[in-house]
Amino acid sequence: MKLIAAISVLLQTSVLFALSTDYLPVPANDLVKHTYYTLSYNEKNEQANWVYYTLTDGMVSNGGEERSNNFRMDQKVPTQSAKSSDYTKSGYDRGHLCPAADMGFNQVSMEESFLMSNISPQAPDFNRGIWKELESQVRDWARKEQKIVVVTGPVFSDNKGVIGKEGVLIPGYYFKVIFDATDEPKLIAFVLPNSKSDRPITDFAVTTDEVEKLTGYDFFSQFPDDVELKLESRVVLAGWFEGYAPAGSPAKQHPENKPSDRSDIYFYLILVFIILSVSLVVYLRGRKRH
Repeated sequence: MKLIAAISVLLQTSVLFALSTDYLPVPANDLVKHTYYTLSYNEKNEQANWVYYTLTDGMVSNGGEERSNNFRMDQKVPTQSAKSSDYTKSGYDRGHLCPAADMGFNQVSMEESFLMSNISPQAPDFNRGIWKELESQVRDWARKEQKIVVVTGPVFSDNKGVIGKEGVLIPGYYFKVIFDATDEPKLIAFVLPNSKSDRPITDFAVTTDEVEKLTGYDFFSQFPDDVELKLESRVVLAGWFEGYAPAGSPAKQHPENKPSDRSDIYFYLILVFIILSVSLVVYLRGRKRH
């Protein structure tokens, strides 16, 4: 009984540790920690390298806080963040990395989402189109799974110049990596060009390994090596999107490919043959006696 109790305590401790662990990307330089998200600030490009946060079903369900639209400098950035004025008349939106709609559960979370360290120059058709669609999908996953971890940010590749006096770089792409620790752990990642797109979100799903190559950051390196290899090297849409079968699951058999019932027929034919044979033997023995 003591052994069982000890194992139970160990399992509970492991679960609590897994749920409380911060899976910050590596390297985690120039960290800025706010109440509900953490970011790595890139002074050269005047925006975050990545923003990391946990999103729960409760946070989404209680998202009734009115949007503040109060963009302001982040005083926690030692080198000073970009200014809202850097985006004025630039032709680019003040695009959220951690969405305001994810942070609508209280006043503090909403106000923090409008800090300029959480903002990046996004093409209007992108910010209000497929990026918004992906953000909405992430909230749906939080409702479904109860708790997910999100890492999101720019990909400084094929950049489109700079805006403002501070020289805010316009990224060519953006990424999101989402981890679900509930039930069977799963991971999904996306890289989207900073431009309008009418393609489905699933077209932009990539392996986490691919995002790591593009950004130079190691995501979820805190996983055991075998788990990290399994989750980060594949694109698995099953469990995230409807209509996708889990990898390795048996395909549905069509009627024409279904094992035939001939084996049953053979069984009954053999059984009838045996019965007839026994009956014949009994009949012949009976005649001999007469």
